[in-house]
Amino acid sequence: MFPELLKTRRFFPIFACQFLSALNDNFIKNALVILILFRIGTDKGGLLVTLAGTTLIVPFFFLSALGGELADKFDKAKVAQKLKLAEIPVAVIAATGFMFSSAYLLFLALILFGSLAALFGPIKYGILPDHLETRELPAANALVEGATFLAILGGTIAGGIAMATSNGVALTPAGAVATLLIVFAMLGWGSAKLILPTGAAAPKLPITTNIIASTFRLIGELRTDRRLWVGGLITSWFWAIGVATLTLFPILVEEHLGGSEAVVTAGLALFTLGIALGSALAAAASKTRPNLTLVPIGALLMGLFSLDIAWTVWITPAATGSALTIMALGTTHAGIRLAFDLVALSASGGLFIVPAFAAVQSWASADHRARVVAAVNILNAGGMSLSLGALLVLQIAGVGFAHLFLLIGLANLLVLILILRFWGDKGS
Repeated sequence: MFPELLKTRRFFPIFACQFLSALNDNFIKNALVILILFRIGTDKGGLLVTLAGTTLIVPFFFLSALGGELADKFDKAKVAQKLKLAEIPVAVIAATGFMFSSAYLLFLALILFGSLAALFGPIKYGILPDHLETRELPAANALVEGATFLAILGGTIAGGIAMATSNGVALTPAGAVATLLIVFAMLGWGSAKLILPTGAAAPKLPITTNIIASTFRLIGELRTDRRLWVGGLITSWFWAIGVATLTLFPILVEEHLGGSEAVVTAGLALFTLGIALGSALAAAASKTRPNLTLVPIGALLMGLFSLDIAWTVWITPAATGSALTIMALGTTHAGIRLAFDLVALSASGGLFIVPAFAAVQSWASADHRARVVAAVNILNAGGMSLSLGALLVLQIAGVGFAHLFLLIGLANLLVLILILRFWGDKGS
């Protein structure tokens, strides 16, 4: 079903649009991470990396409700076009940040990109049921999730190339990086103009100007439907675990394993491969409707592989000396085992998220779907923010990587118990 979806205008423009946006977001974020870890070299590098992730996420908590209202009140395709047009001047700010290697401008660009992404989120997922059949939703979500993490990988690679130096001299001209950012933004706008119109789902819906009030109102509305509420909590857990893993991994590589920038990129490639594999398996197992049996299975596997990462880190002494290459780390028992665990953990996440979110999309009514997606995005942002906040507190307290992954593993097993108790495989 993947090739058929990618060939149709019902799906491909929105797929391309969200991919290009995520690519720019993560290009900037991961370039900033490398700038902090390998060029600034501050002893607070780990905390600043976590702050960079938080900067991109927090706008989702405050602006998702407004995005959901806009998407339900107006034609989703037209709203998408306006948002993508607004990304072009933000890309100019980011480009200027690269030109002058300014962490301040890059942080500002992250905030603005995060704000636009928050407004776009309800459209990205809410529009899929408008153009696709229920049986197509798992495959479409698998492609979107896979593309999101592919964008993370692409952003990491591009950010690494942009920040690479030799004897203190940048290897990539700043002008080339700046141009690429603006080109990506313009291509995103161009793809948005190809999205098929949907019409207004709720044209009489009033827009709430108080974004705090609208945020809590949407959460309250989601809680009235137990099935949607639990589904939203499940998806938020996936993003909480995902952001924790993606935040910890580059710090683990640089500080504990002694790996180079290339090792960080290789790890992100493995993580992306795992997400794609798990998402594809989930789509294949969901023939006519989302297969919810996969959700508790995914939670169990995420817990087990997180615990194995914790054990591997625990028995591996911290590296000293020069940075290890991919080949050097790949010849060690710890390197091979961590690579396997990373792929397996992310594949388990794909099994976990794809059927859960496809089910939420199919359960939501057409005139309220974008706001349901917005409410879920708020939960996702809350989950990620709490996850990053907990990481900040634990890092400040001096908790090591092994204990952090131990906590992640145990938390996944607790979530498994809660899923079996409150939802299980109902509807599978």
